[in-house]
Amino acid sequence: MTRTIADNPWFDHRPDPDNPGWMTWNAKDNSRFNGFLGPVSIRGDDAEDAGWVRMTPEHKHSNFGDNVHGGTILGFIDVCLFAGSYALGIDLGGRAVTVELSTQFVGAAKVGVALDCRLESVRETGRLLFLRGMLMQRPTKDADYANVASFTAILRKGLPRT
Repeated sequence: MTRTIADNPWFDHRPDPDNPGWMTWNAKDNSRFNGFLGPVSIRGDDAEDAGWVRMTPEHKHSNFGDNVHGGTILGFIDVCLFAGSYALGIDLGGRAVTVELSTQFVGAAKVGVALDCRLESVRETGRLLFLRGMLMQRPTKDADYANVASFTAILRKGLPRT
């Protein structure tokens, strides 16, 4: 599924020329946290009932072991919860918060290689959204994915503007 937003106040959302089949999901206000991650892309997959989110980590996202810093991974996963939900067809309207995020790091992520997040909705209630996902990298275009982290999360929806 490819959703488009004609005039989203927070995100630039249009076809991504660098990732055919993906849509951009970049904060219009680059001074906010999302801007630190760099370009982000999303796509929905109806066959898998999954939302996908992608970023390519740079040197500024690395630790002293020359892998992607765990804080970057956690921050990207949190962004994936919202961008991936949108790719799944769940529009949170910018009015939700992460209530819980449980993450298991299972492998190192390499700088300069796209990080792909696959997100599934487990259950949605009136106020809560239960999600699970995997963060993965392909070392080469033809290689299988290598798992970087798995996670579960709960989002609280429908918060009023303050």
